[in-house]
Amino acid sequence: MDVRFSMPVWRDGSIFCWLSNTGHWPDTGGAVPGGFSASAISAEQEGLRLPPVKLFKKGQLDTEIYQIICSNIRVSEQRIGDVKAQASALLVGAERLGALLDRYGDATVTEAIAEMRRLAAKQMRDSDGVVNQPLTIALAVTKAADGLTFDFAGTSLPCMGPMNSVRATTMSSIYLAMRHIFPEVPISAGAFEPLTVTGITGTFLDAQYPRPVSGCAAEVSQRIAEAVFAALVQAIPSHVTAAPARTSGNFGLGGHDPEKGRDYVMYQISGGGYGGFAGGDGISNGCSTIGISKAPPVEIMEQTYPVLYRRYALHEGSGGAGQHRGGFGLDYEIELLRGQARASFVMDHGRVGPQGVLGGQDGAVNRVEVIRDGVVLIPEHLSKAQDITLKQGDRVRVRTPGGGGYGPASGRDPALVAEDVRLGRYSADIAARLWPDA
Repeated sequence: MDVRFSMPVWRDGSIFCWLSNTGHWPDTGGAVPGGFSASAISAEQEGLRLPPVKLFKKGQLDTEIYQIICSNIRVSEQRIGDVKAQASALLVGAERLGALLDRYGDATVTEAIAEMRRLAAKQMRDSDGVVNQPLTIALAVTKAADGLTFDFAGTSLPCMGPMNSVRATTMSSIYLAMRHIFPEVPISAGAFEPLTVTGITGTFLDAQYPRPVSGCAAEVSQRIAEAVFAALVQAIPSHVTAAPARTSGNFGLGGHDPEKGRDYVMYQISGGGYGGFAGGDGISNGCSTIGISKAPPVEIMEQTYPVLYRRYALHEGSGGAGQHRGGFGLDYEIELLRGQARASFVMDHGRVGPQGVLGGQDGAVNRVEVIRDGVVLIPEHLSKAQDITLKQGDRVRVRTPGGGGYGPASGRDPALVAEDVRLGRYSADIAARLWPDA
C-alpha cells in the first residue's frame, strides 16, 4: 500500500536529479480492506500492481490512468487527496531545489552533494502468516578496515505467506538500523558505501515475484533492523539499544456504515515499547522504528468510523526487566458500533517478545483477541489473521509488545523499581519476581 511518486528536475534541458516520495494509502485493492492479507500466497492478492506510469503529463492529471487506479481500490473517491498531496510535495521540492541551484549554481550544489557523500562514507568507516512456524534471520557481522559485511547466510527460504521481503527493502532496513546507531553521520549514499551485504539471495529477504510481500515494509523490515541491533550490541553496547517492539501493529477494518450510508476502510497503526539502553529505560508507546507515523487521535477515529475505543492505555508491565527496563507497549480495545465489518491484521512478535540484551529479559509478546458474542478468540497465527467478520457489539483488543531489557535485572536501582510499583506499572508481586535484589 506504499505508493511512490517520482518527478525529474530539469536544468538547461537535461535532468539534474529525481525527486521522490512515498505515501501509504489506506487501500490499494486486493483480498481484504486495508490490504494487509495475512493469508495471501501471491502478490496479486495483496492489491493493485501498478508499474511505473506517467500519472501526470505536461502537468495535467491523466484521468484515464487515474480511473484505472480508482476502479481497483475501495473508497476510491478519497484517493484524489493522496494524489494531490504527493504531487504537490514534489512540486514544492522542485521549487525549493531550484531556488538553491539559482542561488549557489549547479556546479556548487553538485560539488556539495559529492562532498556530503564523501564525508558520510568517511564518518561511517571511522565510527566504532500462512505456515504457522517462525522464520529465521541469521546474521553475522564482520568488521574490516574499510567497512562492515552483513552476511545473512542461513536465513530461512521464502515463505508461502506475506512475510517476505524484497532486496530493496532488506538493504534499506540494514541502512536504517545503522542510521539509528550512528545518527550523527549525514544522510547520504556515502553513509552506506562501507556496508556490504551478502547471503540474502534465495532467502525470504530477497523474495521474487509472485511471492506475496505485503508484510515487507511494515514488519519484516523491522525484524531485519532488530537483527542488526542484536549483532552489534556486543561490540558497541553504548550505541545500541535492546530490541524495541519492532511492529507497526497493522490493523485494517472495512465495511459499510449504515448511519452514514457509505463504505469505509479504517487503518490503525500503533506504537510499542523501545528497548532499554546504556543511558536509561526505553520509551513507552514509541512510534515504529522504520518511520515517524503516529497513531491517529482516538476522537478522530470515532468521528470518522462506526467504532468506539473501549480502552486506550499503556500495556503496563510489558517492558523486559533489566538494569534499564524496556518501555511499555499499547493496550487498546475497539468495539464495532453498527453494521458489519471485516477485520484483518498483520503484526509481529506474537510468538516471542523483543530481545533483551546483555543479560536483560525479553519484552512481552504482541497479543490480539477477538471478542464475538462475549467469547474471546485467539487467532491461530497469534498476531496475524484476515477477513474476521464482525457485527455490532463485537470487539478487538490489541496489546503491543514492550521493549527488551538492557543489562542484568540485579543492576537496577531499587528506587526505580519502587517508583514503577508506586505508579502501577508493575504490581508489587511481579516487581519482586523480576527484580528480587531490589
